[in-house]
Amino acid sequence: MPERKSSQRARTGKPERKATPKQPSGKSIAEKKRGEVEGVRLNRYIAQAGVASRRKADDLIAEGRVKVNGEVITDFSRRIKAGDKVEVGGRVISPQELSYILLNKPGDTITTKSDERGRQTVLDVLTIPEEEKSGLFPVGRLDRHTVGVLLLTNDGELAHRLMHPRYNVEKIYVARTKEPVKSHQLEQLKEGVQLEDGLARADRVSYVNPPDYHEIALLLHEGRNRQVRRMLEALGHEVVNLERVSYAGLTAEGVRRGRWRRLEPHEVKRLRQMVKLS
Repeated sequence: MPERKSSQRARTGKPERKATPKQPSGKSIAEKKRGEVEGVRLNRYIAQAGVASRRKADDLIAEGRVKVNGEVITDFSRRIKAGDKVEVGGRVISPQELSYILLNKPGDTITTKSDERGRQTVLDVLTIPEEEKSGLFPVGRLDRHTVGVLLLTNDGELAHRLMHPRYNVEKIYVARTKEPVKSHQLEQLKEGVQLEDGLARADRVSYVNPPDYHEIALLLHEGRNRQVRRMLEALGHEVVNLERVSYAGLTAEGVRRGRWRRLEPHEVKRLRQMVKLS
């Protein structure tokens, strides 16, 4: 369990040839021009606008909820070109610059975009322009009183894959209970605890700082609603504090509770590789 906390050619004497201008995108001029002519596939355009993953975008298209230049489009091969007007559910959309934010979620905060009862949400905590904030959504959920690592993004495709069971994204929690957790109960958590929605198990469980048996660390790949709390409650334990200390290898190291930071490019690249997006 992880602890907390061009080359140049030599001169030949031949007349010097002018270098071909380098394209910022890494694509050839012909590829770039071809891309401008063909445009972007509709489902990708929707995903880049932060509306939904490509798979969910296909569902929206099939349901007739997508219009291009005022016409309902159900053709999945449709490509969007410069000047096209795309609407989803009556709202005009456009690709956004992708944002990836790691929040050290504070307690008494709802993991949602908004709350009809006026309670603080994770988006309320972010000190960023409203136009950027409006496109963000949390990747998965932490219940109101659970603190720790939470990823927010407008990258619908990445978020969808990170939450999908197929990719087995790793999560590590540290739970503190009112009464000490017995050693045989650690084994029960690994073997599986029966919940109302089926058997739930932790891949690894250990004490954090023995001989303090009130605090344990659990590594899971599942992501059911309130799973850690429910597993411990099923063994008769009241959870006093619960923190997610790692999500997909991301930790809150250097980020105080209630603060946030943007992911570094190498972190985004690793996440995309993890879920086979690059």
